Amino acid sequence: MSDNYNKPAFKKLLEKLQEESWQLELLISGFAIFGLFTAYNSIKIASIEASVNGVVHENIITQVALFSCVILLVNLLLHVLLRGLWIGALGLRYVSGDIDYDYLKYSPKFTKYLKKRVGSFDRYIGRLENYCSIMFAVSFLLIFYVLALTFSLIAIVLTAEYIIENESFPEWLRLTLGVPIMLFICFGMLLTFFDFATQGLLKKNKWISKFYFPFYWVFSFITLSFLYRPIVYNFLDNKFGKRLSFVLFPMFIIVSLFSSVDYNFSNYFSEQSKSNAYTTSDNNYEDLVKEDNELFIDDAAIQSKIITGNFVKVFIRFTESIEDNIFSFNKNLKPEKDKRGMITDFSKGYNSAKFDSKNQRQKFDSLKRDYLKTFNKLYTIEIDTLQFTSDFVINKNTLGFETYLPTESLSKGKHLLTIKYNTLKKQDTVKRDLLSILFWYYPD
Repeated sequence: MSDNYNKPAFKKLLEKLQEESWQLELLISGFAIFGLFTAYNSIKIASIEASVNGVVHENIITQVALFSCVILLVNLLLHVLLRGLWIGALGLRYVSGDIDYDYLKYSPKFTKYLKKRVGSFDRYIGRLENYCSIMFAVSFLLIFYVLALTFSLIAIVLTAEYIIENESFPEWLRLTLGVPIMLFICFGMLLTFFDFATQGLLKKNKWISKFYFPFYWVFSFITLSFLYRPIVYNFLDNKFGKRLSFVLFPMFIIVSLFSSVDYNFSNYFSEQSKSNAYTTSDNNYEDLVKEDNELFIDDAAIQSKIITGNFVKVFIRFTESIEDNIFSFNKNLKPEKDKRGMITDFSKGYNSAKFDSKNQRQKFDSLKRDYLKTFNKLYTIEIDTLQFTSDFVINKNTLGFETYLPTESLSKGKHLLTIKYNTLKKQDTVKRDLLSILFWYYPD
C-alpha cells in the first residue's frame, strides 16, 4: 500500500481528482465559512471571558482560535470570490470563446499592448485556476504557521516555569539545564524564522546547513512542521507559490491589524475608560452584564445603576492577586504547596477525599474563616463619605466576595461607591482604590 503512489493508476486518479477538486474546494469553503461565522462570536466571548478571569492557558487557546478564525475567514472568502470569478469566466468562454482583438478594432498601439499584457482568455482562466487552488491551500497552511508560533512561545514559557523557576529542583540543576534549553529554543526560533522568511537560505550553504540541522530537526516537532512540510516545499518549487510565500508574513501583520481595528470617537473618553466619579461602565452592573453575553464583571459590580430597594449588593470578583495580597498579610494561610492552576475532575475528587476526617475538615473550615476574616480587614467600602463595616462572604457559583449595604441613610440622587483595600509596598501598608462605581438611588 505504501508504494501505491508510484503506480500509473494512482497517478491517473490524482490527475482526475485535480481536475474536479474545485467542487470540493467550494463545498469545503462554504461549510467552513458558515461554521466560522457561527463560531466567531462564541470564540470572541470565550476570549473576553478568559482575559477578564486572567486564566492564562484559556486566554492563549481562545486568542489563537480567534486569530485562526479571522485568517480562515479572510482567505476562504477571497477563495470563494476568485472561484466565482473563475466559474463566470468559464461560462463567458462557452458563450464568447477567446478574445478577438481584431473585432475590437482598436488602434495598433493598444491592440499590440493588450495582446501582450492581457493575452489569451484561456491563459487568464488558467491563471485564475492556479490562484484559486493555491489560495485554498494557503488558507489552511497559515493556521499551521499560527500554531507553530504558538507552540514555540509555549515551549519558552514551559521551560521558564517548570525548569528555571521550579523551586523543587536545586538551583545548580535549574541553571545548568534550564538556561541552555532556553537559549537553544530562543536561538532556534530566530534561525527557523530567518530560514522561513528567506525561503530556505540556511539550507543552501554546506557548512551553515550542518550547524542549522539540529535546530531544524527539533523545531520540526515543536512547530508540527512534519505535518505540512511537503506542502511548503511544493510551494517553493512553484514560481507563483514562491512569490506568495514572500507575502505570508505581511499577511499575518495585516490580519492582526484587521482584527484589532477600532474607532476612537473622543479625545478624552473611550470604551477602555475605567469607572470613576464621572464615568460609568456597564461591566460594573450585574443586570447589564446578564443582558449582554460580551460583558463580564470587571473587578467589582453592584446589582444596578438605579437602586430602588433598601440595599446595595456589592460583588468583588475573585482574582489570584487578591489571594496573594491576603497571603502577604496572613502568612499562616499560605500553603506549603500552591494548588492554584489547571486541575482535573480526578484531582478534585482526590483533594476533597483528603478532608474526609472530621478533624481535617474542621481545620480546613477554620482556615477558610480566617481567610475571609483577613479579607474583610483589608477591604472596605465607602458610599460618598460614609464608610461601611466589611462583612463579605464567599459566592462559590460566580467565584468572588459579596455583601449587602443598607440604603436607609442615603439621600435620593447620584452616589459614588468606592472599594478600597490595603496592600504592602516595601513592607509598608498602603491603602489603594480598587474601583469606584456610580449609582442613583430612587426608592419606590
